Amino acid sequence: MTLTDSTKGSMHIGETTFDWGTKTFVMGVLNVTPDSFSRDGVGTDVERAVEQALRFQEWGADIIDIGGESTRPASIYPDSEMVSVVDELDRVLPVIEALTHLLEIPISIDTYKSEVATQAIASGAEIVNDVWGLTRDPDIGAVIAKSGVPVILTHNQAHTRYRDVVPDVFGRLHELTQNAIELGISKENIILDPGMGFGKTAQHNLQILRRLREFDALDLPLLVGMSRKSTIGYVLELPVDDRLEGTAATVAISIANGADIVRVHDVKEMARVAKMTDAIVRGWEPRSDS
Repeated sequence: MTLTDSTKGSMHIGETTFDWGTKTFVMGVLNVTPDSFSRDGVGTDVERAVEQALRFQEWGADIIDIGGESTRPASIYPDSEMVSVVDELDRVLPVIEALTHLLEIPISIDTYKSEVATQAIASGAEIVNDVWGLTRDPDIGAVIAKSGVPVILTHNQAHTRYRDVVPDVFGRLHELTQNAIELGISKENIILDPGMGFGKTAQHNLQILRRLREFDALDLPLLVGMSRKSTIGYVLELPVDDRLEGTAATVAISIANGADIVRVHDVKEMARVAKMTDAIVRGWEPRSDS
């Protein structure tokens, strides 16, 4: 089966239709935080955030993912602290409100808090990216179900113990999916993320990338986010701001192994990598000038 033979159908995110299997969609990361692990946070500078998002759109992003709290693991970054709902709202809402009428692509809110999700959706966010898969805040599932927006469910855990990482993550993603459906979220509105770097060692992350095709059996669109992550740093022995080539390799392999969305910081470069990889694995025809 070629990637263009996808049985995953399509999803409506806002006014945009995502036809899975036709291309790899690029999610651009917009961190409105002072402590992003990738060192690209724009803090509370709304104007700078808007400019960045518009550049991402121009460079080929299909979704802008706005986050107001760093998700870097406390085991690696001991200074990580939980951000209050008030502070998170103060960071993300002005940016979402400023971008809602400027962007032609959907806005995603990266949060696991129900109140942040509620207000972000009311302000214009059209998808919720929950790195805890609806397990951290008991009310967020109902918020998403009531709003009708799609959700990204991420595998995450507070330790790195597995019997076999791929089937274990697969099984947990299946459980998260069933839980979301029981909460009233349509299966057609669910995207899955194996959670690269969340409760996983570098070896685990590499194994998941290598065996990504095994997640096809879940029959849901798959998002992979390896951009700038510590696994790349460990393998290449490079700091977080020098991982462009390593990120490119993970993006290409993710697409070749079935990813539907790649979440990236370096949008211009990775959109090109995605387009080239798509041409190889999905097929390509030259443009005909009429």
